[in-house]
Amino acid sequence: MPSPNFNELEEGTELKLQFDKLKSVAKLAENTLPAIAQDINSKEVLIVGYVNQQALDYSLVHKVATFWSTSRNELWVKGASSGDLLTLIEVRVNCEQNAILYLVEPKTQSACHTKNKQGKSRKSCFYRSIISNGSLAFLEP
Repeated sequence: MPSPNFNELEEGTELKLQFDKLKSVAKLAENTLPAIAQDINSKEVLIVGYVNQQALDYSLVHKVATFWSTSRNELWVKGASSGDLLTLIEVRVNCEQNAILYLVEPKTQSACHTKNKQGKSRKSCFYRSIISNGSLAFLEP
């Protein structure tokens, strides 16, 4: 499968779900599991990523949501370059211990690396909804 055009993927209205993402993550040399970051106050889901033991350990020690970048194959401290840090309040583990939930307090009003029409980083990576015709609609004004 050809690699996606990220502008179309991130800013388009055509539904192009990456059902093969977990297959590509499974091919990495790193053992990872899904990690969801949720705003502890608003309960809004901000981002979904992956963690390995190193990312989880860093998160627990430094109290900041940290992931393992599956595209760059390196530690990814969310917000280290953008300033959109997510202060870690609590880490929860699901029943099968194959996913974690970071409960966080965002340091800014943004958590996503994409930008809206005003050029501001979006609050959450979940900024589109599937509509009845199978395409995507932006949730922001």
